[in-house]
Amino acid sequence: MTQLIKPLPGGGLSVPERPVVPFIEGDGVGPEVTRAMRAVTDAAVEAEYGTARRIEWREVLAGGKAFEQTGQWLPEATVQALRVCLVGIKGPLTTPVGGGIRSLNVQLRQGLDLYVCQRPVRWFEGVASPVTHPERVDITVFRENTEDIYTGIEWEAGTPEATKFLRFLQTEMGVTKVRFPASSSFGVKPVSREGTERLVRAAARYAVTTGRHRLTLVHKGNIMKFTEGGFKRWGYDLLEREFADELRDGRLVVDDCIADAFLQNALLKPEAYSVVATLNLNGDYISDMLAAQVGGIGISPGANINYTTGCAVFEATHGTAPDIAGRDTVNPCSLILSAAMMLEYIGWTEAAQRIENALSQCFATGRATADLARFMPGATPLTTTAFTEALTKHIFSIEH
Repeated sequence: MTQLIKPLPGGGLSVPERPVVPFIEGDGVGPEVTRAMRAVTDAAVEAEYGTARRIEWREVLAGGKAFEQTGQWLPEATVQALRVCLVGIKGPLTTPVGGGIRSLNVQLRQGLDLYVCQRPVRWFEGVASPVTHPERVDITVFRENTEDIYTGIEWEAGTPEATKFLRFLQTEMGVTKVRFPASSSFGVKPVSREGTERLVRAAARYAVTTGRHRLTLVHKGNIMKFTEGGFKRWGYDLLEREFADELRDGRLVVDDCIADAFLQNALLKPEAYSVVATLNLNGDYISDMLAAQVGGIGISPGANINYTTGCAVFEATHGTAPDIAGRDTVNPCSLILSAAMMLEYIGWTEAAQRIENALSQCFATGRATADLARFMPGATPLTTTAFTEALTKHIFSIEH
């Protein structure tokens, strides 16, 4: 009988043998990567647990498919299903640039208060990289997900709202540093103590429980002293207050780094970093830059998590790629690895490890989709379907 995943009072999850997991197919290449992800996930669960466990997939709508069927880009029923079922997964969703709808990804994160965007970045042997030593990159990014400029508090130049805001800045706040006031758009960057503390707490717990030990707070506090600087200050305060024992005995080692310096250091000495906690915009830049070092966001997973409620949505980190949609060429590894993160999150770690081991075997033997294979000497470029089949065969052939 299918059941729902439930939060436990003291933290953690109660996971039934056949949990209901909502999925959003996504736009563009979304249907293809989602189909591959489900096939691989089901194979890993079956190979590891036989008939004792199974995921009961339930499709919910968002993006273009939702708009076509309901007239809404993100129906409330979808948000409610993810809230009730607690753990879900989604393909890439359309995000217009400039005008149109607000980012559906951001709406989901804010609507469900998924305050952590967790992005683990590691290299798989055989995958081509633009850096000399991609194996030195093994960093998990904790990106704050609900504050910073992604709150969408902004006003377009020339609108009555922008004029009103400018007038407030000039007359009420004494601001004189707007260089071209008549043609300026404005945005507001909220950063709170509470938002900072819950993110840094989650990152610190992860560093301690996984044995990674080192946590780095990345910020731009030298310029934005009360927002980014506040993040640094509040982060240290939280760590000293709640992790004093771990800091004292070395289970947790903490430092901080200015964002631009971190971007340089992560290229020159990535082995110096293990777990990174940072604000929303910095985290966007950092996680994609790190992914490029190990072969691109095509093999970079991601999760959006509220560690208080237990609610989590795992996702493809790449875009919809409409130019290759329907051609059976897209690389499905980002969503597949996100599914492995999801399995680990619900405690099915053995199945998650099967997926990662199978991917390692495929890449090490030069079997990959064309985007990766073209840079791998002697590799065999596979269609999305063929790669999924090869990966599934590896999953069933793995012995513990």
